[in-house]
Formats: sequence, C-alpha cells, structure tokens
Amino acid sequence: MYAYRQISEEEIRERRLHVVEPSRRHALKRVHKSKQKIRKAKKLNPIVYIFNVTLLLSVFAAFLYFVFPCTYNNLTKQVFMPNRIEGINAPALHDGNLAQKGIITVQTPDIYSVMQPTVNYVNNDMFLNRLMQTKTVEKVHSEVTTMYQTSEMSALKKQLQGLMAAYPSIKPAIYVWEYENGKYININADVQYSAASIIKLPVLVRMFKSIEAKQMTIYDEMTLTDYYRASGSGGLQYAASGTKYSLDSLAKTMIQDSDNSATNMIMAKLGGMDDVNIGLRDWGISKTFVRTWLPDLKGTNKTTALDMAKILYNLDNPGFLNINSREYIIDYMSHVKNNKLIAAGLGTGAMFVHKTGDIGSMLGDAGIVYAPNGKKYIIVILANRQYNAPQGKDFIVKASSLIYKSIVG
Repeated sequence: MYAYRQISEEEIRERRLHVVEPSRRHALKRVHKSKQKIRKAKKLNPIVYIFNVTLLLSVFAAFLYFVFPCTYNNLTKQVFMPNRIEGINAPALHDGNLAQKGIITVQTPDIYSVMQPTVNYVNNDMFLNRLMQTKTVEKVHSEVTTMYQTSEMSALKKQLQGLMAAYPSIKPAIYVWEYENGKYININADVQYSAASIIKLPVLVRMFKSIEAKQMTIYDEMTLTDYYRASGSGGLQYAASGTKYSLDSLAKTMIQDSDNSATNMIMAKLGGMDDVNIGLRDWGISKTFVRTWLPDLKGTNKTTALDMAKILYNLDNPGFLNINSREYIIDYMSHVKNNKLIAAGLGTGAMFVHKTGDIGSMLGDAGIVYAPNGKKYIIVILANRQYNAPQGKDFIVKASSLIYKSIVG
C-alpha cells in the first residue's frame, strides 16, 4: 500500500524549479530574491522617516509664513470681505479725501489690486509687496546713456547748503549737471522722494517709445469715461463723457496742464502702470516707479533727482528717441503753465523745458535750462515740506537763482 502525504506549497515550488529549464529556473530565483529585498526595504529606517517628516513640516511652515499672508490679504480678504464702493471709478479709490467725505468706506487699502493684479508689482521686481532692487547692478538699455560727470561745483554746493540751513523745515534733493564741462552738484540726489506729477515725464517718454515701436500712433483716439476721471489738477475731469481725444491732445494736456485724467488715459493705453515701470527698468532707471493711478495723494509713486536727470539727459539722445519724438516732447515741456518754481529764478531770456509736481507734502520741478548765452544745464529740485508750506516754493526759487547766476553768470 502506498502512503500519501500532503505536499506543501514550498515543495511544489521547488519541484517546479527543478522541472523547468535551467535558464528559467535562475530567472525565477532572481525574481524571488528581488521580492524579498523589496519586503526588507519597506521596513523604513527611523532616521529617514524623521528627516521626511521634518522636511514636510518645514515646507508647510514656509507656506504659512510667506505665501498665506500674501494671498489672504491681497485676494481672499478682498474677495470675501470687499470694500463698499458707491459709484466711484477705480483710479479714484486711491483718493483719501473721498473716504473723509463719506463717499466711500475703506476697509482694506488695496482692493484695486483685485481688479488690476499688476498694481503691486513692477516687471517681476516686486515680491511680497516690496520692490526688489539691487544697489550694485542696474539693467541698462543699450540706447540709454548717462551723464559724464567731471568735478562737483563745490562753491555753489556750499551756497546751496547755506540756503538749506536758512530753511530747516525744507528737506531737498538737488541735482545739477551742466553740458559744457560735465560739472555737477549732488545733494541727496539718490534719495527716493514722492514723484507727484513729475512722474508724468516718464509716462510721456514711454508713450513716444511705444509710438516709435509702431504699437500706436500720435493720432490714435481715446474716449473719456468715468473710469478715467481723476480729481486734482487738470480740467479733463469736468469734460463730458464720450468725448474723444487724440494721444497728441492728451499728452499736451498731461504735461502743460498736469492733467491727472489725461495721464490715466495714456497709462491705460500703454497697458497700465506696469508698462511704464517696464520701460523705466529697461532704460536703467532703478529707483523710479508708478504704483498708484493719479492723483497719488499719498506719494506712493517714487523717483529720485538723479533718475529724472537721466531721463532729461536722454531727451537729446538720438539713439534713444527719434527726432519727431524729441520735437513733440520739447514742445509740450516748453509750454508748461506752472512757471512759479525753477523758472521764477532764471534770468531774462532763458528758456526752460520742464515738468513740475506738487502733492502738498512734496514740491518739485525738473527740466533743462537754455540760457541766452548758449549755456545749458539740467536741474532737478525735489523738496519735502510741511503740507502746502510756502517755504517750499521760496526755497526752490532762491536755489534756482543761485544756480543760474553761478553757471550762466
């Protein structure tokens, strides 16, 4: 009689390995060993486990610290807890006087950034609401040139410093550069000041650069709507809705009358504030930028005396602007109606091509002086002062007179 016993699965597997051909048998053994290695690998090393958990927690903490506050304040908070707006156009949201009059109720300051996502950054130079700038490296466009400075006019600088001592409430920035010998004066010229309406100068230049690039023409028309109306300087805010204006007319009004509504229309035509900032960075202008539609009553649009001098210097640069653009710009700027600042300190017969700015706390003027004897110099004066204090105007006029007499004689 035969005795039967139950054969285990392991014995069956071994017998099958002996039955199959040797090459296949070795292959099955390798597969079996690899499965055993995988099972051993699944037993995670505690050190590796701790490292993975620590890394995950670090990434989550970084998200909470850097990303969440930004998205909460600039998007979530403004979408789910929006401000109450009653018939106010978007650029006017920045007018602080409207809140004081009860026309609008302001709960969060940057609701307009929801409608204009680029309002808080500048050509990839903004991160977490801060302008990213480098002090040692500037992006300089090949067409833009910088004034060649020789020696500082020390005697004139001492005179200006004496004038500053006589006006202790005025905190000025002054930059002067004369064309004949490259002599200059630098007093706080690298310090950022509120740009006020002087910011309209780079807006104007950006418009003509766009025209030269055939993105628009000087004859293109825009229609005035309530969206573009802005309080402050200029009479366009009172014009009838639906009125059409050419870019030539808007640019002339923006510079000569310092019209805020015309400025907003031109910036919108260009593509918004960010487009102006892109141009400034491309030109190597590092400390000037636009962050607010006009009127910029809080002074968030910034510039320096040296930046404005660079723009003025390149108005005569044929590699930067063609002759048609330069003729338009010089014509606009030679007919500015406000002649009570630097122009008031110039001698008889002098021509001044310039742009002024005033937001109460900052008064400024920037331009090129053409003297009757052929002398020519760039002058920029920005003066922080007590709100609407007349000492600001007096200081600028006297400083202009000192500079003119020293350079022209």
